[in-house]
Amino acid sequence: MDTADLGLPVDVPSTALFTDRYELTMLQAALRAGTADRRSVFEVFTRRLPEGRRYGVVAGTGRVLDAVENFRFDAGVLDFLAQQRIVDEPTLGWLADYRFRGDIWGYPEGEVYFPGSPIIRVEGTFAEAVLLETVILSILNHDSAVAAAASRMSTAAGDRPLIEMGARRTHELAAVAAARAAYVGGFTTTSDLAAGFRYNIPTVGTSAHAFTLLHDSERDAFTAQVQAHGSDTTLLVDTYDVAEAVRTAVEVAGKDLGAVRIDSGDLLLLAHRVRQQLDELGAKNTKIVVTSDLDEYAIASLAAAPVDAYGVGTQLVTGSGHPTSSMVYKLVARAVSDDADAPLLPVAKKSMGAKTSVGGRKWAARRVDEHGVAEAEVIGTGAVPEQLAGHQLLVELVRGGEIVAREPLDAARDRHIAARAGLPLSATQLSRGEPVLPTEYARA
Repeated sequence: MDTADLGLPVDVPSTALFTDRYELTMLQAALRAGTADRRSVFEVFTRRLPEGRRYGVVAGTGRVLDAVENFRFDAGVLDFLAQQRIVDEPTLGWLADYRFRGDIWGYPEGEVYFPGSPIIRVEGTFAEAVLLETVILSILNHDSAVAAAASRMSTAAGDRPLIEMGARRTHELAAVAAARAAYVGGFTTTSDLAAGFRYNIPTVGTSAHAFTLLHDSERDAFTAQVQAHGSDTTLLVDTYDVAEAVRTAVEVAGKDLGAVRIDSGDLLLLAHRVRQQLDELGAKNTKIVVTSDLDEYAIASLAAAPVDAYGVGTQLVTGSGHPTSSMVYKLVARAVSDDADAPLLPVAKKSMGAKTSVGGRKWAARRVDEHGVAEAEVIGTGAVPEQLAGHQLLVELVRGGEIVAREPLDAARDRHIAARAGLPLSATQLSRGEPVLPTEYARA
């Protein structure tokens, strides 16, 4: 199944080289040692949330599924590996036939997570599973960071819509992924056409200051825009004098002017002044859009202002100060022998520092109180306690190498809204604090 099955017009190219060299050198050594086919379980988790954050947001799962499906070593890739002498001939032969044929379970996209949550669980042979480490982490670490920032911003915005407009502030391909993650986290539209094309996210945008400066007067610029796009367009009013621009905008477009955008200055003060002026001019239905380096704190500070929508760029696509989610991909269990039916042995890195991990193939459940509000993230190995059976978080994503859990992006967006609503109210506070749910470990 490819993205065309969901009506999406772009397939993902080969992702085989979206990896670190040591994944392949480990593979070669395991093939020589005879341990490559040993059944293994890897898990993706984070040891801590970014400082001050109350919850994390799972984003990028759909992109992970595309990446796994398209992890193929074609002739050009194999030639490169051979020319660079990265692996030997037997390993090249093994890679030529590579297909992930294992199973993947994980938190569904849009779900929230906490320290230790087994966000993704990859099961298969060591050889086939270890190769996926880098590409899975690169997708989840980036997308989840953006989605977490988006979630905080959408909480601060309340019912007011948010526009993602950070394409010019990051790598051109990262911009597309960021727009997707922002949509999962609660944004409503994007300015990036590639994101609209690939993921069917609604796109918006009208004009920049350059369009006003192109013309001999602001009136000429507004007239040209209205003639081209109708009175329902959004006119940018802070190129020169805001009050004069608003007056001209209403004169040109009429009282049915769609919106005005303010991109600089004291947004709180200007929003109040512009609202009063629009109302006095009879443009009572004209909306006010504000932009200009907003983050969740700036958005919250405008909660009492007559603002109808926010446009966010830099702070969103950089995770609002936390551009990665610090997720890791660790081997947590492996078969005691090369026998296909050999039992799994929990394994874990031991460290004197903060890089310890918990071994064993894990399940996760969210315990709720008598009001249905989440009160703990419970993680364990072995049998799931009966009282938690109906609250398990991991879902099947890949079975025997086949994708089984593709879904429209709106499903992930709706899931996040529901998951966030199920957390204690303190989860939505922007002030720094500990994770809103404790992580509890239930031993087998």
